[in-house]
Amino acid sequence: MQPSIYLDNNATTQIAPEVLQAMTECWEAGFANPGSQHAFGRAARTRLEDARESIAAILEADPSEVIFTSGGTEAINLAVHGLTCGRRGSILLTRGEHPAVREACQFAAASGLLLRELPVDQQGRLMDSEAIQMLDRSSRLACLILAHNETGVLQQPAGFAAACRSQHVPLLLDAVQAVGKIPVSFRSTGAAALAFAAHKFHGPRGVGGLLLRRGLRLTPLLHGGHQEGGKRPGTEPVPLIVGMAKALQLWHSEHIERQQSAAALRDDLEQLLRHSCDPVRIHGSETHRLPNTISIAFPGVSGEALLVSLHMAGIACSLGSTCASGSAEPAPALLAMGIPETICRSTIRLSLSKNTTADEIRQAASVITATVQRLRGTAGSAT
Repeated sequence: MQPSIYLDNNATTQIAPEVLQAMTECWEAGFANPGSQHAFGRAARTRLEDARESIAAILEADPSEVIFTSGGTEAINLAVHGLTCGRRGSILLTRGEHPAVREACQFAAASGLLLRELPVDQQGRLMDSEAIQMLDRSSRLACLILAHNETGVLQQPAGFAAACRSQHVPLLLDAVQAVGKIPVSFRSTGAAALAFAAHKFHGPRGVGGLLLRRGLRLTPLLHGGHQEGGKRPGTEPVPLIVGMAKALQLWHSEHIERQQSAAALRDDLEQLLRHSCDPVRIHGSETHRLPNTISIAFPGVSGEALLVSLHMAGIACSLGSTCASGSAEPAPALLAMGIPETICRSTIRLSLSKNTTADEIRQAASVITATVQRLRGTAGSAT
């Protein structure tokens, strides 16, 4: 029987049963508008604020710093727009930022802001000293992806964040792939703003949040209501927010076990593929990475051809960011790491979750190996 194995968890995760149950109960008993003053509305408001406090506690932020949004993309756009609107100067960002960040910054640039590229090393890590030197009186915003969605590479932003703060430059951390996979402390990062999304950690799609440091002014992206302190108008979707809080609580209660399990399975899969598909190249493997993510190149094989073959064989994976999957260009993040374009084009991403099993890893390794060997043989016979 053909396997059906889901290894695309950086694109989205399956909602946890406990989350679905919490949301269903909220839809039934907490359905009212949390802005209404009657008893039903007050009950919904209580659920909303309880969720806010829970999320804030886990992410080590103040509840007043939590702004609920429709997801990570909106949170990022809100931060970029809200912190730069009407200003002149420059935005600093790495070449490998997620399309949500990159395109939000490009939109801001159309209003007169200059985009400047922060340098990364061959593992995709921010080159702190060079980046700090780029901060100047014209800097209006700096953006940094905390955990890379394609390579899984983790940044250590504290030093750069301190430099940004000393020069009054707000730092936006895209933590969409980090929250719910590794511990994240908003206070410890030193960032001005941090974006996250529920569907990356077994919560519902359509909800996320922006943490915004107290005291910062933010120009709203939307208009027409007082919700979320006037920073994000619109009736809050209480069941979705409750589901997000529940998903984060579940992760927090077992995060050590989840990280250890994911890392062990990731390492097993990498070892199997290194042994059976040599040569391979695993991007970012010499630095700290998300425990669930593998960005792997199979030289001599087209990543697109491999992807199609794996999908037909029942293995769900991707080339990289799903938000950029319509692009035929090599991943900017890999190019920024100095990886040759031919290697970029032979790269796929495999991403695990708490639901991934050891048996699935063995089956996936077997299918990937057979597919790579077949495609290499086909490529060799065609030359």
